[in-house]
Amino acid sequence: MARTRVRIPSLLALSAALFLTAACGNDASSDDAKPRHDGKPVVVVTTTWEGAFAKAAGAEDVKVIVPQSVHHAPDYDPKPSDLAAVAKADFVLYAPFEPYAAKIKEAAGSKAKLVEVNLDNDPDKVAAEVARLGGLFGTEPAAAQWKTGFDTEYAKLNKELQAGWPGGRSPSVVTQVFTAWSAKLAGATTVGTYGPEAVTPAQLAELSGKKPALVLDNAHMSTGTVLPDSGAKQVKIVNYPGEDLDLLAVYRNAAAELRKAMGAS
Repeated sequence: MARTRVRIPSLLALSAALFLTAACGNDASSDDAKPRHDGKPVVVVTTTWEGAFAKAAGAEDVKVIVPQSVHHAPDYDPKPSDLAAVAKADFVLYAPFEPYAAKIKEAAGSKAKLVEVNLDNDPDKVAAEVARLGGLFGTEPAAAQWKTGFDTEYAKLNKELQAGWPGGRSPSVVTQVFTAWSAKLAGATTVGTYGPEAVTPAQLAELSGKKPALVLDNAHMSTGTVLPDSGAKQVKIVNYPGEDLDLLAVYRNAAAELRKAMGAS
């Protein structure tokens, strides 16, 4: 049986509902939002993506609800054991496009604080979210230390990718809206974006006309070949970290895929 995909309008409605829930008694900046476990917060996250943000911010006790093997996280149906884990949490991290976040919080009857995370691997947004979470968790020094390492690694990958530009020129790319960060990592020139819905015939003609060298596709929301017969090399970009919750690995993997694609373009 085909699995149901969550539609954008319903997600927007859910996001609004979650915002109202958070505003009415779930303000993570209040005093009772502080960790109750010797200064080390117990954090439950919906996916490895939030988990990587939490780990980067200094959280050491992180429980992931959705298994990393689930390709499309919004399809996941939380188990009773998932809901039980929330009852022991200080913080529950979620994204507004994940419809089960409210169900997890409500069913567990937990006093954990809901924290909406801006899941975007753009380096500036990552730095802002990690610093914010570090402030909530009381782990600011660890978050700051992580950012120092992140800045160094990001600059290294960016420099290496620019050194591999075909002919020494920035490659032109079309990117899915949630993988634009990888174009920035490569120092590429973005000539068009698409998604999250499939490309329409009109968009196909417009984007193909831009003659991009690469199409950066979201591996988690792929709609197949985006620009057939355009001659563009399609690159799968993975947003979610692995079970080790290493966010830097996402950038290393993207850089490796981009390096291969630019060498073949």
